[in-house]
Order: sequence, then structure tokens, then C-alpha cells
Amino acid sequence: MSERATGRALVSDELFDKLVRRIVADEAVEHGVAERIMDQALAFLSACAANTGRPLSPSDAVDIGWHTFILHTKDYAEFCEQVAGRFIHHVPTEDGDPSTRGEGARATLMRTVEAIERRGFDLDPDLWPQTGAKCQRCTQCHNGCADDPPPLTA
Repeated sequence: MSERATGRALVSDELFDKLVRRIVADEAVEHGVAERIMDQALAFLSACAANTGRPLSPSDAVDIGWHTFILHTKDYAEFCEQVAGRFIHHVPTEDGDPSTRGEGARATLMRTVEAIERRGFDLDPDLWPQTGAKCQRCTQCHNGCADDPPPLTA
């Protein structure tokens, strides 16, 4: 069995720790939970970097890590350039968009989880609850933002 990659490995320990401390302070979560959130946010962003199809979207928990990283604009822009060769835009979805509710949101999250796993990252199922066995008939899933993938190349 080969070991899967971690999102944490995509940034320096110093940057990772800074982002984790910010999550702990802003979200009042335990340090270990904040580390897991940030790890999955970085894995998600790596999947976004390779995405040229339909937008990917984080779970609510993973979105906390993305939002935290965006606040550090210089570090975020440098990261995007390093992993994607471009800026990975955060695109809030509009109210009423069918992709943000029920089966549409669940399909987007499943596509996202598959993209993360294709990139070789370990997935933390507790941070992607809408994709687990408990949500096979989910109709209440909600998602509020997505990446802005580059256009498909010919």
C-alpha cells in the first residue's frame, strides 16, 4: 500500500503553522482540528490547480481553510502560482443556484473528492461529511463557493 500525499506538504511548516493558528483563533477549534482543516484545504486547492472542467467546491469545514489562506494574500498568490501557474479564484455561488443545494451540491462535492484522490492526496472523511455513507440520499447538502477553473484547452 503506497502512502498518500498530504496537503500540508505543499507549503512550508512556518506558513502551515501560521494558517492553523489563524483558524484556531477565528473558529475556536482545537489545534488538531485546525491542522486537519488546513491540510484538506491545501489538497483541495491542488485539485483546483489541475481542474479544467466543471468547478470544484469544498465542504463547509474545508472552506474555512480556503478562506483563511485567502486572507494571507501574498502567501496565497505565491502558492497559487507555485501549484497552478495561475491565481485560483474563489467564486461565491449565487442564491438559488441549483448546484448549491441537494443533489447538485452533493454531485459537486463528490467530483471534488474524486479530484483530490486522483491527485494522490489522503482524504479526511470527517471533513467531507456530505460525501460519506450517511449522505447517500442527501437532499439538504449546501455549498457556497467554488474554484474558477481555466477553460478547457483544445
